[in-house]
Amino acid sequence: MNKQVDKVNQSSAAASDMADEVFESIHAIMHLYRSRQYRTLRDGLHDLTHMETKTLGYFARHPGTTQSDLVAHTGRDKAQLARLIKGLREKGLLEASTDVADRRSVRLQVTAAGQEVFRHLQLQGRHLSNMAVEHLSEEERSALLSMLQKVRSNLEDETE
Repeated sequence: MNKQVDKVNQSSAAASDMADEVFESIHAIMHLYRSRQYRTLRDGLHDLTHMETKTLGYFARHPGTTQSDLVAHTGRDKAQLARLIKGLREKGLLEASTDVADRRSVRLQVTAAGQEVFRHLQLQGRHLSNMAVEHLSEEERSALLSMLQKVRSNLEDETE
């Protein structure tokens, strides 16, 4: 008697295993990337946490926005972000001004010192990103980016 092999289910299981491997690889890469980022922050010239750098970056890219804007953008706890903003203001990296149209609203912007710190952090990030793709050709980088954009699109489409 000949055994029949269920190639359809084996193929489906192999594809599922491959999908898991793709995301395990993405996770491992992001873990390594973040680990290098944290090490750079820890060993760097600026005594900033990861969340402080993210907060500083937000206000550098969106000058004049409010704490509420940051809460809406990140989905993080309002009190946590208030502490981060307070710390950045105490370090002289952020400054606040009252909104002329709504005196209850406080607009935040990065100070000159904050801009310098942000530029330095951007350079460090760019160096790490370049190091990560150093041995990929332009075609490989383009193909990787295109594939990752498709994966992201698939996930975004699924949630709608």
